[in-house]
Amino acid sequence: MTYRGTECEHPQVTSQRSRRARARALVAAAAVLAVSATAACSSSAQSGAVQHSTLTVVSFNPFTGPDGSFGPEMQAGCLAAATAVNAAGGVLSNKVACSAVDTRGDPADAVTGAAKMLATTSHLFGVLGPSSDEADSTAPLINAAKIPMFADTGEASFDQTKLQYFWRMTPADDVQGYAMALYAKQKGYLRAAAVFGNDISSQGSVPTLVKAYTALGGQMVLNEKIALNQASYQPEVEQIIAAHPQVIFTEASPQADATVLAELQQLGHLIPVIGSDATIEPQWYSAVGAAIGKPALSKYYAGATPYAAASGPAWQAYDKALLAASASVTKPVSQWTDDAYSMVDYDGVVVMALAATAAKSTSPAVWNAYIRAVTTASPGTVVVHSYADGVAALKAGKKIDYVGATGIIAWDKWHNSTGEFEVQGWQPNGSTPELGLITAADIAPLLK
Repeated sequence: MTYRGTECEHPQVTSQRSRRARARALVAAAAVLAVSATAACSSSAQSGAVQHSTLTVVSFNPFTGPDGSFGPEMQAGCLAAATAVNAAGGVLSNKVACSAVDTRGDPADAVTGAAKMLATTSHLFGVLGPSSDEADSTAPLINAAKIPMFADTGEASFDQTKLQYFWRMTPADDVQGYAMALYAKQKGYLRAAAVFGNDISSQGSVPTLVKAYTALGGQMVLNEKIALNQASYQPEVEQIIAAHPQVIFTEASPQADATVLAELQQLGHLIPVIGSDATIEPQWYSAVGAAIGKPALSKYYAGATPYAAASGPAWQAYDKALLAASASVTKPVSQWTDDAYSMVDYDGVVVMALAATAAKSTSPAVWNAYIRAVTTASPGTVVVHSYADGVAALKAGKKIDYVGATGIIAWDKWHNSTGEFEVQGWQPNGSTPELGLITAADIAPLLK
């Protein structure tokens, strides 16, 4: 069976659930991608042709499982961007739509999902994702299909990637580890316990966290991996208490962290907590706040997240588009207004659309080469903060530098663009006040 994809035809791959079937799906996926990488279609050869189709951007992330909060966060940014793009006339007169593939945070499921996505998504325009849970197994497959991906994986293995279609506008987990360590140093915490989930995503920032905290003069008295979704963590909690830390670094599922912190509280040993960006999520706040009480969470908690100011013309364009898309966005819509990851996914789709406009082609294999062209400052470029302004400038024959909701985009040679970190707290009313800012200059000495 074949279908008409972005420009070429691909055979359909059927999802299988057993271990052997998954292995066969991986082989089938490789075959699908080998065909897509080598096949030449007449439509893709005509790079300037207007397709007048609905272009699909897929949010390829967990929507269920321990990291199930990632998907709705990503989809909110996609829907906002698609609304803004379509309101400005689409991409070369083509509308943009958002679709979702639930990877479940499982590499094997994600491989099957990626193969099916590539084989059955009509006019696949680009991918948001993959996340750390499935990036190692799926990013090479998406790259081989010549589909640009704006990934939210934090894995350090992509710091110097050679994947031509891989782009990342969020700081890697190893950089996040530095930010968490620096904030602990600022607060004067000299003894710490690392309590992280045993899944790939949670473990991403641990190596550099330990390295940086030690380099800054701190002592990591415990480095504990916890299995997710346990009813109790009494042995682990007893080890934490015995190690006498002043602070706990953490990233785990909402329920796992809720259980650990509640059991510490019950034993009279609840202490300050510094979480990763994954803890600055409504689901995490709800679970932990219910377990230990919102006043206690407000007193003890801080979390480091990529910084994106909820102000300025680019954010205003994002917020307007988000409200316009509110009928389709996971409620409450207000949770995404200052969410750095929703903003970066919005920026990712806008960059896709601007690159295609500049390339005068909706073929991903063509417009991928124009991503730098619409996001890099150079003599004569016009800074734009929205898709509408960018399209108008391109139509006027100008070069543009898109500075989006997450700020300046500055790609290194490995297609990574990282910025600053904000440290946020939680208030009983659900707000997340800024507690501090970790700048690129603060982090730079630790990167040497």
